[in-house]
Amino acid sequence: MPWKKSTQRQRLDFVLLALRSGSNLRALCRQFAISAPTGYKWIERYKTAGIGGLAALPPVPGKSPRDFCPQWHREVIALRRKHPTWGVRKLRILLRGNHPRVARLPALRTMGRWLRQTGQSAPRRPRSRPGPQVERPALSVPVGANDVWTIDFKGWFRTSDGQRCDPLTVRDLASRFLLCASILANQSDERVRRVMTGLFRRFGLPRVIRVDNGVPFAGQGSLNLTRLSVWWLRLGIRVEFTRPGKPQDNGAHEQMHRVLKADTASPPAANPKAQQRRLDRWRGEYNTLRPHEGLDYGLPADLYAPSPRRFHVPAPPTYPEHWLSRKVRPNGWVKFRGVLRFIGRAFARQLVGLEAFIDLSGQEASKVYLDDRLIGTLHRCDANGAMRHAMFRTPKKTAAKTAKNPSEPNPPSTQMCK
Repeated sequence: MPWKKSTQRQRLDFVLLALRSGSNLRALCRQFAISAPTGYKWIERYKTAGIGGLAALPPVPGKSPRDFCPQWHREVIALRRKHPTWGVRKLRILLRGNHPRVARLPALRTMGRWLRQTGQSAPRRPRSRPGPQVERPALSVPVGANDVWTIDFKGWFRTSDGQRCDPLTVRDLASRFLLCASILANQSDERVRRVMTGLFRRFGLPRVIRVDNGVPFAGQGSLNLTRLSVWWLRLGIRVEFTRPGKPQDNGAHEQMHRVLKADTASPPAANPKAQQRRLDRWRGEYNTLRPHEGLDYGLPADLYAPSPRRFHVPAPPTYPEHWLSRKVRPNGWVKFRGVLRFIGRAFARQLVGLEAFIDLSGQEASKVYLDDRLIGTLHRCDANGAMRHAMFRTPKKTAAKTAKNPSEPNPPSTQMCK
């Protein structure tokens, strides 16, 4: 029987057998399915305390923060009562000022637990109620060139003169053709948009762009969209977000980054301009000289051709006649039924459509769409005026059930006002 499920009687049997003359302790430990240190421990306890020493000890921590430092607990509570609006970080700074020679102060997490246990603080309320849940679409499998482009920032590094380099890379997934490897001054929306505009004018528009969950491609708002990804959607490009914490979803692009670093940045060039020249030469070799195993040792330049979908200025979206439409202000707000409602800065200057419906509480509400994409819901009972953002559903049991019944419709995405 495994030792964790053994009883005091079985431990006694083990000890009595182990104390016999001529017994093989190692073989006996294997027979009882325990380790040798565990066997020696119980023998020592038996010699020290007899049969009572073989009883299992209760699983309690060796030290409690409150028992270890009751004076800290009392002082933290006193400081909080003196400054009821201060957080644990400010209280800890004040505590450090009162005890400058003490090496170790209570951790922020411990202080926060003390405040919660004594009723000095309460969990922060969420700013808004959860919005509709949307299934995360499966990643596309490219068939030909320009079906899927992958884009990401190579991890930044410094050139020999100490300047920071942020290379932006864009690659066609099917042909492995590297469209861009450009060093940007920063990872801002404006600079990435400028590079992408040049690529769209030269190579045309892809059907899908696959990105990770980092800025400026993804945000914390509705469907992880940002101004950059909304711009792609308005151009007729579908945006695919990889799963958070799953770099293997864009593994081919990450593997290309490993090759880029080994060939161009180990060691780096003297300055960013020299590093960019290295990247330009390497991109030419990557596309025209380097055989790719995934292409049966073919060359990306032999398989890639520009997209027939040309770059254009997108027309304003159109919505059904019975819907309302509002243009989002530059700060992300719209005026709806005489009240300002926050839609999101990602949708600034975009025309959104509002479809009226009755929520589960029987009150009037509106679904908010950008083109044919549901981005959230507006409810009269939300006092803060913010839209409930549509979020990707976490793939758990629901995802497995949907896979078994693909024809089963999705449940309604309305939320009840409490």
